[in-house]
Amino acid sequence: MPSPNILAFAGSTRSASWNKKLVAVGAESARSAGAQVTLIDLRDLPMPVYDGDMEAAEGLPANARELKRLMLTHDGLLLSCPEYNSSISGVLKNAIDWVSRPRPDEPSAFRGKVAALLAASPGNLGGIRGLFTVRQVLSVLGTIVLPTQFGLARANEAFATDGSLKEPAHRKSVDGVTAELVSVLSRLRA
Repeated sequence: MPSPNILAFAGSTRSASWNKKLVAVGAESARSAGAQVTLIDLRDLPMPVYDGDMEAAEGLPANARELKRLMLTHDGLLLSCPEYNSSISGVLKNAIDWVSRPRPDEPSAFRGKVAALLAASPGNLGGIRGLFTVRQVLSVLGTIVLPTQFGLARANEAFATDGSLKEPAHRKSVDGVTAELVSVLSRLRA
């Protein structure tokens, strides 16, 4: 049986984003657990702020269609989500809003997908408060969001210069999240 394929990205476009670093660690971890992983950067898929009038006049923007295509061709999602004011980042919410728009000729990009969540923050809570909102939004769209998650506190001090995590315990936590995602996806494919 082919290994599950996972689409991984951070809900940030900032070049030096801790969440981009964390999702890269997570992607490597998922590959080690037996998955095929496509790691993308939302900065490469810029989208205008969701506007229903724009959608009615022009349809989905090209980058929203590309992200939707990627989501439809992958079994699961690995997301690293920054916490903005105790909630979801604007760029992640906007991407979800565009991709979630229903089309009669396409299946939902979210329904039945399995997602695992990570977060990184310079604060003491590691971005966990924002994951509540991400979990809620994805669940409403029909995504199965796994209970195991990881919030990396003091992310500004957590990474080595090569992008790896300094603390083995942090890497073990990421490995736990990705191992659960790969295991659940593998069982669902069987």
